[in-house]
Amino acid sequence: QVQLVESGGGWVQPGGSLTLTCAASGLIFNANAMTWYRQAPGKDRELVAAINSYGDTITYADSVKGRFTISRDNSKKAVYLQMNNLKLEDTAVYYCHADHIATKLAWWGQGTQVTVLS
Repeated sequence: QVQLVESGGGWVQPGGSLTLTCAASGLIFNANAMTWYRQAPGKDRELVAAINSYGDTITYADSVKGRFTISRDNSKKAVYLQMNNLKLEDTAVYYCHADHIATKLAWWGQGTQVTVLS
């Protein structure tokens, strides 16, 4: 059974930092592209950052470029999202997503809440 478990969310003031972790189990981690999405209240889920299976191709939403960094450790089956200089508009539930590069099977984590509040 595939499981993606996010952690590291919480409350932070504007300008602060958080690091999210997504721990994967039940899948061949290095055969999956990994993506962080987020969904704010009343809004659609949006892509935040994506990293390919090798970790050498990375994509960011324009709204987070220069502030967020995605990385992965295939030996630990984990993907990370380092978030710096957080803004009020970064408040959302952040979701981890795995996408198998060959079969295109995909899985979601349960999400972790990030709240930026002054």
